[in-house]
Formats: sequence, structure tokens, C-alpha cells
Amino acid sequence: RMQSSIRSTTEDEVTEVAAEAAAAPLPDIVPEPVVAPINGWVPNESLPCYGLPGALAPTGFFDPLGFAQSGITLNDVKRNREAEVMHGRVAMLATVGYFAGEAISGPFNIHGPANDQLQQMPAPAFAFLTLSIAAAELRRATIGWVEPDFGDWTKTLWAILD
Repeated sequence: RMQSSIRSTTEDEVTEVAAEAAAAPLPDIVPEPVVAPINGWVPNESLPCYGLPGALAPTGFFDPLGFAQSGITLNDVKRNREAEVMHGRVAMLATVGYFAGEAISGPFNIHGPANDQLQQMPAPAFAFLTLSIAAAELRRATIGWVEPDFGDWTKTLWAILD
């Protein structure tokens, strides 16, 4: 017959351990604010620019103009990120459009160097282009930005939705 090497705990031992645990001082635990992840990025206040992804070797955290200086708010980081992404996308599309505009003949018989093509557009087509860009920008602003409260504009102006 095999004997079990498991020993049962007595009620006195459980009471003793519970008393020791109750007498021990509790550490001061301050709960961190819960921030929802933004496309997999969880902001961390201890890192430069709240730990925004994009620090790559060999430069690491690269901010030569100081846009992410210490003391910047999370909203400012998100606003700068939004501006950088949108300007980058517009620049990429403009580069393709610049080369394509010179390579192929477009509507309205526009031709020549890309720098001279906007002046060749008929006024109604230019107005339509301008209104289309304005509508797209206003739509983007209503999706991603907080509606300004002109009674207390310092808290809502330039604020991005969470």
C-alpha cells in the first residue's frame, strides 16, 4: 500500500497565515488610468511621445524640431500624428498626379508642364475641384474631430475624438 505524502492544513495554520497577511502593510497602489488602444498603440506617459510607434534603428526616436517635447499632451500627439499621416498621403498622391499629368493628356485638352496645368483648367471645373476637396475635408473633420464648443473653446478646439 502507498501512503500519501500530501499533508492537510489545519484550521489553526490557516488562521495564522490569514492573521499575518492582515497585519502586513499594503503597498500604495495607484491605479493607472485606462486608455483604450489606438490601432494597437497604448499610450505610455513614461516614453517620449507617449511611445508612439515609429522609432526605428539607427535613429531611434527622431524629433529634430521638438514637436514631441516633454509636457506635450496626448491630444497634441494624436493631432500631430493625424496631420503627419494626412499630409504624407496627400504628398504621395500629388507626386503621382504630377507625373501622370505630364505623361498623359487629361480632360479639357490640358497639356504641358504640370506647373502650368492648373491655369489651363476651365473656371467651372476648377470650382468643382475646389468644392470637392472642401467637402472631403469637412467630412473628414466631422468624423475625427470634436465639435468645437464656442462657449469653452479652449478645451474643444483642435481636439481629436477618442
